[in-house]
Formats: sequence, structure tokens, C-alpha cells
Amino acid sequence: MSDGAPNKRDVQLRIDGHEVNVPERTTILQACATLGIETPTLCYLTTLAPVNVCRVCVVEVEGSRVLVPACSRQVEPNMVVQTDSPRVRHSRRLVLELLASSVDLSLASAEIHGHINRYDVHPERFGAQAPAARAGERDEAKTGHHTPSPLEHAATVAQPTKIDNDLYVRDYSRCILCYKCVEACGVDAQNTYAIAVAGRGFDARISTESDRPLPDSACVYCGNCIGVCPTGALMFKSEYDMRKSGTWDESKQTVTDTICPYCGVGCTLELRVQDNSIVRVTSPLDHDVTSGHLCIKGRFGWQFVQNRPPSDG
Repeated sequence: MSDGAPNKRDVQLRIDGHEVNVPERTTILQACATLGIETPTLCYLTTLAPVNVCRVCVVEVEGSRVLVPACSRQVEPNMVVQTDSPRVRHSRRLVLELLASSVDLSLASAEIHGHINRYDVHPERFGAQAPAARAGERDEAKTGHHTPSPLEHAATVAQPTKIDNDLYVRDYSRCILCYKCVEACGVDAQNTYAIAVAGRGFDARISTESDRPLPDSACVYCGNCIGVCPTGALMFKSEYDMRKSGTWDESKQTVTDTICPYCGVGCTLELRVQDNSIVRVTSPLDHDVTSGHLCIKGRFGWQFVQNRPPSDG
């Protein structure tokens, strides 16, 4: 007997010359994955709703005037898609160059650096970066009153790191506005809505309500924004301090899976340990309980483990 759910019919389309059949309501990105075609993304994450903001996953669809985002555009019967045409490659390279010319990507994920190499990105052609903004300057920007950088400089989002609590820091000079933190803080995970995007154009930035300091905002310090950030713009305070002192060394770190001891939900924790001390806690994206998300206790409540007596040995 039918359970009442309508059966999905298959849709046939052509991607890079290959015929493929996928269920209706499948996105182009998902259809590409069935063929083993790697499509670059910045703002897409399997545990978050697509927001179509990075424009790196764009593909060429026959009959479409503009390139379309593969992460959200659903397949259609007899659709013809090109994922690596000269037009697509040019668009992706330009987006990555504009980002890399204005944002510090030195701590970005290996995936992002792979995209930069794959598309032969040269952000230096836009010139040296303009001087960094003073603390709070970008937060004061008013819509419609953007002051462009001198022509010999590339505009930049460089600014001092925001350090206003003991759990994590916000270095928005590394922010690519992928919206992942906003989605994780909102309806896709935490439903706290402590942060959103303020401003327009180059003055757009992640902000708390009315630009309040984080401790005065609605933030509950779950750290789920850190868990989805791909560039190091949001970082554990412990990691930030170790990087600043030169002691952070991922080659010396081990990862141990355990279950959070604080309640009965059963969240899996990945303890990142260096020199016999926990330095960061994450959770797997594919975990059926957490989907990578944790609460303040699971993500930050591990300091008690460090309070152990010195070894007699």
C-alpha cells in the first residue's frame, strides 16, 4: 500500500555530454555528483539550506541567459548543462580573484585553496590591498555611503579581530560572506538569530543586532557558527591564542571520538588534542544526532578535563 507520499519520477538531462537520470527536485549540484563531476562551492553545506550567495558553483544551462547556481537550481527534463565551459571557468575565476584580493584566505580550508589553484586565480592583478580599517569602522558603515579605496589599491575587509569573550573570536578580515554562520545560527540549526548580514555591497558584513558586542547579543555561545566557517573568520579562542603564540601545530594533533557527558542526547564529539590538552572540539557533519552542531557545553565545556593533578611519574 502507498504511504501517501507521492513517488518521484526520474528526470533525464545531459551534463557535460553525459546522459543522466535523477529523481525530480534533484539539484544540478547533486546530479553532477552522481557523475563524479566536482563542482566548486563556498556557501554550500549539506546540512544547511542553499543560499546562492557565493556564485562559485554556477554552471551554463542551454537556453538560460545567465549562469545558474548549481546548488539550488533543480533539474528539468532534457536540460543541457555545461559545468566547465570557458564562460563558467571565467566567472568562477573572477569571483575567486575578487574574494582573494579583499579577504585574508591564509587559513581557508584546503578545498578553497584547491579551487584557487584549479582556476589559476591571480588576485594580485587588482593591486596591493588598501590599509586595514580601524576597529569598528566597518560596523559604522551606512548603506549608500561607501567610500571607495584609492585606484592603486584593492579594496579590503581587513580590520582588527573582535575579542570580546573567552570562547571564540571573530576575525572578519577572513570573512567571505558565505552566510553559513547566519544559517547555522538561524532556522537550519540553532534558531537563535543572533547574527545576520548588515549593510549592502562592499560594506556588507556579519553583525549582531544593532552591532551590539557579542556578550550583549542574543548569542548563546553554541559555537555552531564556528563549526561551519570555512575560512577561520570564526575561531576557538584557544586556537587563536595558540596561533598567535606560534604553538598551534595540526601535525601534532590527534582526534579522539567520544560521547558528550553532559546529557542523554548522545552527541558525538571529536576531541582535537595537542600536547595532551584538548584544543578544539567538533562533531561530524554526517552524525545522525548532531549533523555537526553542538551546544555550549558540548563545544566549550571541556576545560575541566585539563584540571588534573600532575603525573607522579
